[in-house]
Amino acid sequence: MEELFETSVSVLTDLVKEYSSNEIIKYSPLAQSGSRRRYFRFILEDGNSIIGVYNEDIAENIAFFTYSDFFLSKNLNVPTILKIHNDKKHYLINDLGKETLYDIICNTKKENSDFQRVIRYYEKVVAALPKFQLTNREGLDLSVAYPRAAFDRQSMQWDLNYFKYYYLKMVNIQFNEQLLEDDYQAFMDYLLSVDSNYFLYRDFQSRNIMVQGDDVYFIDYQGGRKGALQYDIASLLYDAKADLSPDIRNYLLNKYLDELEKHILVDREKFKSYVNAFSLIRIMQAMGAYGYRGYFERKAHFLQSIPYAINNLKYLLKNNSLPDNLKELNKVLRDVVEHYKPITISNSDNLTLDICSFSYKKGIPEDYSGNGGGFVFDCRALPNPGREKEYQTFTGLDACVKEYLRKYDEVQNFEKHIFAIVDMSIDNYLERKFTHLSINFGCTGGQHRSVFLAESTATHIRKKYPQVIINLKHTNLQ
Repeated sequence: MEELFETSVSVLTDLVKEYSSNEIIKYSPLAQSGSRRRYFRFILEDGNSIIGVYNEDIAENIAFFTYSDFFLSKNLNVPTILKIHNDKKHYLINDLGKETLYDIICNTKKENSDFQRVIRYYEKVVAALPKFQLTNREGLDLSVAYPRAAFDRQSMQWDLNYFKYYYLKMVNIQFNEQLLEDDYQAFMDYLLSVDSNYFLYRDFQSRNIMVQGDDVYFIDYQGGRKGALQYDIASLLYDAKADLSPDIRNYLLNKYLDELEKHILVDREKFKSYVNAFSLIRIMQAMGAYGYRGYFERKAHFLQSIPYAINNLKYLLKNNSLPDNLKELNKVLRDVVEHYKPITISNSDNLTLDICSFSYKKGIPEDYSGNGGGFVFDCRALPNPGREKEYQTFTGLDACVKEYLRKYDEVQNFEKHIFAIVDMSIDNYLERKFTHLSINFGCTGGQHRSVFLAESTATHIRKKYPQVIINLKHTNLQ
């Protein structure tokens, strides 16, 4: 991974030099989002900056290139692609800054400022949305859509199963599998009965809207495909942590419909009923992500989003947005609301630890947080159970390997010193409100010693610092 990181930086650096005659003063990786894409900001000597992107998924990149060029031709505010490498995995775009609409929402609420400024931005956003959605009828090439050509039954099934397996099962909501599947099919029939011959942005929400002065710009549409108009406006209005009030949602929905009616005829009441239904499937998809990223991976941002999604779900259920004949689905969604137990997250919970075991043969894991890395502990001086035949098929997760390692004083001393060093940093980071620390353990094969130490360190931290979020990963066991 470290080698891949360095290679990407090298290729992007050369690409910047080919594009601009200005010298590069410095570069910095941007914080990684939920995708695999890697972003870097290059600062040039003239004071301007360029964003370099690496994404190994060529099909996704081609969709982004195609959509961007077409949207720009329609005078829509999207990134300009400055240069594309021959491998189509590396490319440059113009820098749209660091402030998203979500950032402005958070700052406005934190400072208890006038929310009218936020609403003015939203008005610009909903005015622009129909222009994106109608590009499908103006010649946009959707043959490049990725990973699906349309938000069809298969796409919906993926989203609903994501909710079932990564939220319902994570929080132990009981349901009848067959009855729920029957309701899923009926629910999808209802969603698919609406006209779906439009461009569906797919992730139309406040974190994908950049703000520069009075202007708004749109990013992260490479997953766009053919679909219904209602999905994107539902995604925007029920964006969990944006936490818009019902009155503001209704106001913005009507503003959106005002703009849409400039282009096509709209039956407002029928349209709004479908918005409710698409809001539900969007919330269910999001809760699947929150369940996996939050409850399983223990990532703070996703855990913090769950109560907002619960409130949105509660509102929709109260307003009878789901047909009564979907009894099992109705029951499940009401159980989700009723059985939800809020997770108290203090300010110190903003500290996230990435604890990782690795093999030195494959290199030290890279740190995408933008902090430049953290601890790397070399476990190769410790007794190696991998040299003994009876342990070769086991890992540091197995009891026999743990017993083998714990019988050595040097292992216990090594562990004790690690705990002391790591505790010192955690105490300091909590006091200074730092948000990230990486702790890596390496051994020859990344199977026994490094795994054992990563696990024991994670256990120690969970007991001593229950407020800290831990992402534990064993790179050589995947």
